[in-house]
Amino acid sequence: MPTPSPFDVAQPLVIVAASGTGGDMYPFIALGRALQQRGHQVLMLAPAFHAALVTEAGLPCQSFSTPAAFQSMLDDPALWDERRGWGVIWNGLVPYLDAMRELLRQLPAQQECVVLSHPILVPMAAIARTVRPDLRIVSAYLAPSNLCSSHDMLCAGSLPVPRWVPLGWRQALWRMIHQHMIDPVMLPGLNARRSQYGMVPVPHFFEHMFNAPDASLGLFPEWYAAPQPDWPQPFSSASFVLADAAPAAALAPELAQFLAAGDAPVLFTAGTGHQHAAEYFAAALQALQRLGRRGLLVTPHRAQLPARLPANVMWVAQAPFSALLPQVAAIVHHGGIGTLAEALRSATPQLIVPFAYDQFDNGLRARQLGVAQVLLAKRLSARGLQQRLQALLESPAVAEACRRHARALKSAGGMAVILAQVEGALFAR
Repeated sequence: MPTPSPFDVAQPLVIVAASGTGGDMYPFIALGRALQQRGHQVLMLAPAFHAALVTEAGLPCQSFSTPAAFQSMLDDPALWDERRGWGVIWNGLVPYLDAMRELLRQLPAQQECVVLSHPILVPMAAIARTVRPDLRIVSAYLAPSNLCSSHDMLCAGSLPVPRWVPLGWRQALWRMIHQHMIDPVMLPGLNARRSQYGMVPVPHFFEHMFNAPDASLGLFPEWYAAPQPDWPQPFSSASFVLADAAPAAALAPELAQFLAAGDAPVLFTAGTGHQHAAEYFAAALQALQRLGRRGLLVTPHRAQLPARLPANVMWVAQAPFSALLPQVAAIVHHGGIGTLAEALRSATPQLIVPFAYDQFDNGLRARQLGVAQVLLAKRLSARGLQQRLQALLESPAVAEACRRHARALKSAGGMAVILAQVEGALFAR
């Protein structure tokens, strides 16, 4: 029997469903807060590992999974393998694919609900339609690579796909990737759970992810990735979801003191969830020594770093990039879309070292914009970092491209414009 709802049944409830590392969560939390500030009722559905992050942002949260189960996923080195990573993520989600269904069962039948979903949770939302057949689902894509366009296919994982490759070949390559690498990993668990609720099996995972939503939204600007004829429809483009620009006072005193004590450092990060980047940070320290530059290492996982760091290198677990990036000479990072977007906003040159997922495509797009160089993680070396960093730091063309795209982001209109697209997708009739 449904329990009394804390929400006003006369108003729609927006369920914001997200999962992943911090880079996946922050944009959806920001959207949830912005929708709430616009007067919408919002409930976040997220892994229990991130529940505190959600509630600290002032959003009510319904959690699934357990912190221990999510931590086990982060502990698995295969999470950052370009072929095996999808399986690690998906196997961690399969036991909880009915979480949204159970949430909706607890709400009053007259409570109208709409869903803004991270693409990986679209199958969860589709299962929830067994109790709410009219549930409206909007999928929000943080990066274009997950849209699997054959018309704008820059790479297949770490393998570059030149523009001259015929469309038919690119389509065949995507079919091969899905049939031999994605579907065998994703479909058994998904279809087993669907069968429990009398749902027909789906033959292709990504096709299901594209077709189940009522609408899809790109949380990136069209100058970063233009709409393609094979993207799911209806589709609307917005822009990067960025944190509010923070003043320099938001930096910890020790960090502010380090920044003021010398030349602008080079920042290295491997993302919030990467616990297996010891080789990356070791190469970073060697590259800094070769360049004679100061360095800043940002990772919440201190065990990846040497016990003692050089005097001209500082470690911090985290820092607000909106305040930090304008004060560094360059950023070296994994190619996460949130980090890339913050670097674009601050006009900071980027050296992208992609490990898996959308990171390869993001790196190539940033390089096309003229703001970045790319060094694949599997080819990582101190010399490679040194050479690319030196080229970035000495290039007037890179500096000008960084300034140009920072101006483009500034003129995009920010959260107000994004919210107009989100509300249009969620409440379209």
